[in-house]
Amino acid sequence: MKNKSISLIAITIVASLGGFLFGFDMAVISGVLPFVKTQFSLTAVQEGWFVSSALIGCIIGVALSGELSDRLGRRVPMLLSAALFLLSAVGCAFMPTLTLIVVSRLIGGIGIGIASNVVPLYISEIAPANIRGRLVTYYQLAITFGILVAYLTNAALVNYAATSASQLILIKQIWRAMLGLGAIPAVAFLGGLVTVPESPRWLMQKGRTNEATEILQAISHNQGSINTISHSEAAPQGSYKELFAPGMRKALLIGILLPLFSQFSGINAIVYYGPSILSSAGISLSNSLISQIIFGAANMIFTLFAIWKVDSWGRRPLYLYGTAGAAITLIATGYCFYTGATSSVWLLVCVLSFLAFFAFSIGPLKFVVASEIFPNAIRGRALAISIMTMWIADTIVGQLTPILLKDFGSAGTFWFFAFFCVVAFVVVYKLLPETKGQSLEHIENYWKAKGMNAHDQQDSEPFMPVH
Repeated sequence: MKNKSISLIAITIVASLGGFLFGFDMAVISGVLPFVKTQFSLTAVQEGWFVSSALIGCIIGVALSGELSDRLGRRVPMLLSAALFLLSAVGCAFMPTLTLIVVSRLIGGIGIGIASNVVPLYISEIAPANIRGRLVTYYQLAITFGILVAYLTNAALVNYAATSASQLILIKQIWRAMLGLGAIPAVAFLGGLVTVPESPRWLMQKGRTNEATEILQAISHNQGSINTISHSEAAPQGSYKELFAPGMRKALLIGILLPLFSQFSGINAIVYYGPSILSSAGISLSNSLISQIIFGAANMIFTLFAIWKVDSWGRRPLYLYGTAGAAITLIATGYCFYTGATSSVWLLVCVLSFLAFFAFSIGPLKFVVASEIFPNAIRGRALAISIMTMWIADTIVGQLTPILLKDFGSAGTFWFFAFFCVVAFVVVYKLLPETKGQSLEHIENYWKAKGMNAHDQQDSEPFMPVH
């Protein structure tokens, strides 16, 4: 049993490397951009294209990932994602022209988009019900770890380049080394994926019952769990219209709203103000990279709380505590700006408190919930809709935040995001069922039962919402 448990953990770690690469690639650009801007004398349009090319790739990757994962399984798209990550890192390190570097970033973005959908999907499908939330949250932890490593390596490389006399292109143009380092975890991801099994639930859905059962037995599923999954008969590939069936509309709404609220929670505004907040609170910073490291470390540490409590407290309590706490701390942060108390230690307390509430609830749980509420036959494409919403919302918030800061000021901006956290609290309270400890098949049957009933009713099932 001990060896089986280690096998499950090893599979989760390998899959979560997709999250690490996601976080690394998104964060590394902050250290790269100043150097690229100077070297290539970027115009405002070129700068925007260089930064946004990866985001465009993400949207393309998510759009492809749902169909790929439902048709080819979960493992093949992850292998493709790892290969694209590797190609992108090598291309960014050695391609001579800006155009080819942007193409490399675009390719990497496609890999990110695929991984952002397929990795949490895969982990949710291999995990036993009693620890599924914890294992999927490892994906978010890997994202935060990737962000932190990007900040650390950026700072280390800048320091090394400043003191080194090396004429290597990766040192003379240090931004190439920053991007190229992504090849190391990409190789680890690619190599590790060769050893992991296909999703047993996808195999079961394709009628490959014997293969699925062997995998389930190897990764610590008990016989009761195996029997439950085995009873989900092989079925033809689902269609999008299933998501609009009476029982699934609420699940689709939840899958869209949670990632939307995640991006409208104010996390980008906090990151935007991070360096100045720390400086004004009296913390001595040698440069902005150090401040990023502090916030990156805080985000990662607070995510550990979600891993600890998601399968014991459940999704609903963490979401409710998190959205309520985020709203309160954003209101308090706005108040600090409104009263001019930006040099007070209370501003730092408010910001770090917000990060705590976001990191143990709003940040990771959108992946946990979205990866477990959709039917087996269409889970890949349904989750892709959810993740696509996240990327589109991220783009909107990125464009909206500077406008809010200009027209409403810092206080108004934080209060704007606080309002969305309040709305998120209400939505979670009204719509989100508790799914802890329930098999994916049980959750699917719950939605189907809801669709067959003319009126929502109070069931005795433990994952029913509390009204």
